[in-house]
Parts: sequence; structure tokens; C-alpha cells
Amino acid sequence: MAVIPSFASTVPHVKSQHQCILLRQNYGRNVYTIRCNGKNSKSNLPTTTQESAPENVLLKVAWYGSELLGIAASYLRSPSKVEEAAQKDLKLGLDGSGAIDRTAVIQTIKDDFERSYFVTGQLTLDAYEEDCEFADPAGSFKGLRRFKRNCTNFGSLIEKSNMKLMKWEDLENKGVGHWRFSCVMSFPWRPILSATGYTEYFFDARSGKVCRHVEHWNVPKMALLKQLLKPTRGFWLKRKNS
Repeated sequence: MAVIPSFASTVPHVKSQHQCILLRQNYGRNVYTIRCNGKNSKSNLPTTTQESAPENVLLKVAWYGSELLGIAASYLRSPSKVEEAAQKDLKLGLDGSGAIDRTAVIQTIKDDFERSYFVTGQLTLDAYEEDCEFADPAGSFKGLRRFKRNCTNFGSLIEKSNMKLMKWEDLENKGVGHWRFSCVMSFPWRPILSATGYTEYFFDARSGKVCRHVEHWNVPKMALLKQLLKPTRGFWLKRKNS
């Protein structure tokens, strides 16, 4: 996960209360005038609309904070790990039209899952466009190198992790990988992150490479942040006895 987890937008339904007054005037013929007064009822606005803005701001702060923390941690990583993260800079073969065969790209993505590329940065770069868009519950950006850097840096903040591709779906213009992920962060309070989700891989029509990489988490967007702040079980007991 390059980032700590996409925003759900809500559209408020505003109900109006209207009051109509019917006036009659007698000037040899019947003439009717209708006057309507309307006002919006603010009480009918969904509470999630009012609460989503602060949550989204907090999530974005956590997102950028984790990216900066990962960059800082990268300076403490040993050169051997940097070389290991870069070993998957492989080139994929082209078909007769000059595009990469989709079957080869899909197999590469599945192989990268075996290497937990979300937290190691060990992904095959040639399977993605250089300006590929990467999006998750916290935000989005373009740039393959930035994504690789974030993945590698995030992995340096993890003590141990487990990631598994549960199912793959082939659709017309994209593939969908359903995954399960858990990890123990190397923070002093050893928080545990655990979630399931899926990633959409959109393929460019010309090159055959992935042009959009969109993550979806099957947990509320604030639940991951709460997991990150929650100490692991027994943490306070160990701290008291130390």
C-alpha cells in the first residue's frame, strides 16, 4: 500500500417546505393569484455530509504524513535492501502491434503479489505507464516512480506483513485483484493493520500497460487510521513491567 488508505462523496437531498396562499379578487370576472413561500429544511441534511469534511482532512494529513515518514526512513535503509527493491526493473516483450500482451501483464501483476509489492516496491515497472495514476482511499497522484518509492518506504516501516491475492477477475478494459492484507508496524506501540480489498488495473488501449491503479478497501476509511493509533495487545503491560 503506497499510502494509508478513496473518498466517498455524498450528495445532500434538500427537502423544501412550501406554503401556498390562494387570493381571490372580484372585478367582474374571477381572477386568482397564487403566492408560494418556500424554505429549505436544514435538519434533513445527512449528518455524514457534515462529518465527512473533517474526516477527509484528517485522512489526508495522515496520508501525507506517512509519505514524509517513509521518505525519512528511507535514509536509514541499508543499500542491500534498496538494490533488492530495484531488482524487478524487467522489460516485457511486445506483440506484433508494438503493445505488451495483456496476458503477460496480468501474470506479472500476479507474480508481483507474491513479492508483496505493496510493501516492498518489488514490482515490474515495465507493466505500467510512467504517468500511471495511482489512487486509494486517501488520495491520488500520477507517477510510477513515486508509487514505487512510496511502496518501498512504507515497507521500511513494517515489522512483518502478510499479503495474499485471493481472486483475479478479467474484464473488458481492466483486471481486478481481490486481496487480503495484514501487517505489524514497527512503531513503538506495534499497531496492527488488517484489511481486505481489491485493486482495479486499467489497461491502456495502445501500449497494453496499466494506466490506472485504483485501490479499494473493504473497511471504513477512518477504521485504518484508528488501527494505526491502537497499541497492540499487551503493549501497556509490557511497558509497565519494563
